[in-house]
Amino acid sequence: MISLSYLLRFLEEDSPFGDVTSEAIIPEGTKAKAVIIAKQDGVIAGVEEAKALFEHFGVGVEVRKRDGELVKRGDTILELEGDARSILLVERTALNIMGRMSGIATEVRRLADRVRAVNQKVRIAGTRKTLLKPIDKRAILIGGGEPHRFSLSDAVLIKDNHLALVPLEEAIRRAKGFSVYKVVEVEVESLEDAIKAARAGADVVMLDNMTSREIARTIEALKREGLRERVKIEVSGGITPENIEEYAELDIDVISLGYLTHSVKNFDVSLEIIGKA
Repeated sequence: MISLSYLLRFLEEDSPFGDVTSEAIIPEGTKAKAVIIAKQDGVIAGVEEAKALFEHFGVGVEVRKRDGELVKRGDTILELEGDARSILLVERTALNIMGRMSGIATEVRRLADRVRAVNQKVRIAGTRKTLLKPIDKRAILIGGGEPHRFSLSDAVLIKDNHLALVPLEEAIRRAKGFSVYKVVEVEVESLEDAIKAARAGADVVMLDNMTSREIARTIEALKREGLRERVKIEVSGGITPENIEEYAELDIDVISLGYLTHSVKNFDVSLEIIGKA
């Protein structure tokens, strides 16, 4: 689960001086019962985070659907009982977290299922195209995907802007010498650079912004050179839900999509007060 201290930042942003509406009209000490329900079908996520926030404010929580479960529209996810003001204070923050995480998890599961139907060995991964890393990375994991790098500290990923300053082979040599514990990945956009990267000792070669036909030719060239088994092949750039199977058919290991975190739609969840406790 994501740390409570991180989650509370969102609540503090939403209520820097309290919930004036609830404090103005709801008598202090009022107890209430509420439910959080799914308003669409999909994979639910963020349940543990919502539970932690409600419990932090003394609200009792019964979990009816756990992270990673498939839910149907109308399903109850959480049952809540406690101070009415506290329930309403946490409501929007909890729903925002669950909505974003469930939206990501649902889309990851959908794409991963489609890819596995074509090629069992290919994994779906996210990218660092997000400012909500703990939330988004955990949602990708719940959906059955790979989070990729969490931060710049996790692994070496040599990109075009690095290669504008340091030649490819030298960049790999320096990276390999820097640490024996860090995976070294290189982003390339041509068959020639893919071969150079594999020969130079890269652990992962990312074929970026290449068509499926160009990727197929590159993989065949790596095989002819006896280099395919030395590296993992990741493909990225220009891959969408509409063409993802076309890439999954290839002899690759990972498909990474920034789309999973920068363009996915929120999942619709709602909190409803069902009466006084």
